[in-house]
Amino acid sequence: MKKNWPYLALGVGIVAIIAAVVYYQFQQKKPQQAAFAPDSSVYSTQNYTNLVLDSTILIDFYRLHLVADSIQKDVSEFYRRRNYQYAWFSENTLTNAALNFNQQREAFISDFADSSLYSHQIDTLLLEAHTKGSQFLKRHQDAQTLELLLTTAFFKYTDKAFTGSVKDPLDLEWFIPRKKKDYQALLDTLVSAKGNPMREPVNRYYVLLKNKLQYYRSLEKKGGWPTFNFPKKSLQANDEDSSLIALKQTLLMWGDMNEADSSALFTDSLAVGLKRFQHRLGLVENGKIDANTARELNRPISFRIRQIMLNMERLRWVPAEMEPNMLLINIPEFKLHVFENGKQTWMSNVVVGKEATKTSIFRGNLSYVVLNPYWVVTNNIINNEILPKLKRNPGYLARNNMEVVSGNKVVDPYSVKWSSYTKNVPFTIRQKPGPGNSLGKVKFLFPNSYSIYLHDTPSKSLFGESTRAFSHGCIRVSTPEKLALHVLKNDPAWNEEKLESVWKTQKEKWITVRPALPVYIVYFTAWVDQTGQLNFRNDLYGLDKALEQEIFGERIASKS
Repeated sequence: MKKNWPYLALGVGIVAIIAAVVYYQFQQKKPQQAAFAPDSSVYSTQNYTNLVLDSTILIDFYRLHLVADSIQKDVSEFYRRRNYQYAWFSENTLTNAALNFNQQREAFISDFADSSLYSHQIDTLLLEAHTKGSQFLKRHQDAQTLELLLTTAFFKYTDKAFTGSVKDPLDLEWFIPRKKKDYQALLDTLVSAKGNPMREPVNRYYVLLKNKLQYYRSLEKKGGWPTFNFPKKSLQANDEDSSLIALKQTLLMWGDMNEADSSALFTDSLAVGLKRFQHRLGLVENGKIDANTARELNRPISFRIRQIMLNMERLRWVPAEMEPNMLLINIPEFKLHVFENGKQTWMSNVVVGKEATKTSIFRGNLSYVVLNPYWVVTNNIINNEILPKLKRNPGYLARNNMEVVSGNKVVDPYSVKWSSYTKNVPFTIRQKPGPGNSLGKVKFLFPNSYSIYLHDTPSKSLFGESTRAFSHGCIRVSTPEKLALHVLKNDPAWNEEKLESVWKTQKEKWITVRPALPVYIVYFTAWVDQTGQLNFRNDLYGLDKALEQEIFGERIASKS
């Protein structure tokens, strides 16, 4: 940590005076902003301490400690609203809030191996202030420095820990809008909470994953789990192999086996432990040591820790409080989660977009249910898949229950000279409702600029695959009838019998959903489920790799 620069009595004094005058004049010329409404429970006519900062010291502090402009603004605003009263000291000693915040800061540095928040000067001055109490406060310069260092550290910490290292997730294909967090109010609460630790303004999934990160850090310090040597033959119940000793140790560390077992025997409890592991990793749950299972078992603990950290970064982008009634689709998990009154009530398998036709990450409002839908074929599919077939034989459309439309008029496909087009066909091609319709019996629309929606499908066999990335971007649902009943449950005009009666007609029917149901399409490769189990999935679209480069790029480059 840099030492404080020595003051040259005359030169620095003149510079400080000039800087203060310039800063004051600049502030006077700036347009007046709306005043921040202080928390009346924190700020009133009462003074909470007789310790007051000299406001002119802020300029020198910012310069000496190279404080970023955005942090300067937050620090200045904080002290202006409290009439420059100290926040981290009472009359005679350091407050519990200071100690608790510093513990949180140090825990973050340890959990995320993030040295950017470390300050040797804070540690040194904090120890002296804690041990010497009122004697430390008599050292006015040191007391003011520690006061400002803690406040500056708070805004740096909250910006990174709660907002995230990535300031614009749009560059990483994440289009869910973020709500700006009020760190001024958070600090107000912290310094007035009589030492109670501050509540992190993040969602509960972040907190759950953070607890797992701390556990994995503790395992890492102990050396992690042993490497598993893939057996040369397929092992069955009661087979013996020395590799099973390390495997059982690993599954015990993961929590997939409940009791230690140092034998080399393939036991029933080992098969159960393997199935638990496979379930949490999204693998085929066969209780066997296949190649995919062995590969995931041999991921080093450093890989899993980094995977947890990447997904904690994503969770900082998610609203702290999500709607109690919503749908959430996690792309790498291939699952739809249904939430009612803040609790997950059921799940459904889904099929998502292939790597070449990724499903977008965004939030929408499910506003319409369409029974017996037409499938309007996208331009990409027309250009790449259908047009070549039409050039060979326009009868392709009739065989697939499709039609050509211009405006509201159906066009005879044999009247169109398909050979004259290479792309951008000036017609709509759509598939009529019926048993073979690619959207099945129902689709769920949440208007968006990505042309993404949920729908049924006649291709049910794909839901049995463990990896389900087969679509052109839209999301196929394995239980569309159940989802339709759920989405329309607030509308007394619709029940199972009414839906079935419409499906039998094979005529398209649009239903407005009131109120609209929030839909989140997200991308998490590590999370804690409703049973408290830590789950991992593969990086389907390579977005973990891109985020890793964004966050750890310098460290990766330095090792290469």
